[in-house]
Amino acid sequence: MKTKKNGNNWSAYYDPDIRRYFAEIIYTSREGREQYNYEITQDIYDRLSTFKDDVDNERLIKTAKIVYSFENTMYGTLGPERVVWDEEANEAMKKRP
Repeated sequence: MKTKKNGNNWSAYYDPDIRRYFAEIIYTSREGREQYNYEITQDIYDRLSTFKDDVDNERLIKTAKIVYSFENTMYGTLGPERVVWDEEANEAMKKRP
């Protein structure tokens, strides 16, 4: 089984030691960096890279449970503007436009 897949802004992998799947979406620009990590299912992992548009892969990943979020933008402080974990991250993502 292939244990790693990736696209323009995302990557996903299977960890055989703990038998779990994870995905990461990273956006970078001159204004800063955003990183979102998800624990995904095998079904999601299997469907990744089957779409013509990479945005569809990101949408699929975003249906999973977010386990880590990091944002550092020029509009924030000298450190991370926001770092959240697990359920706090889930609630924050629900409120995003």
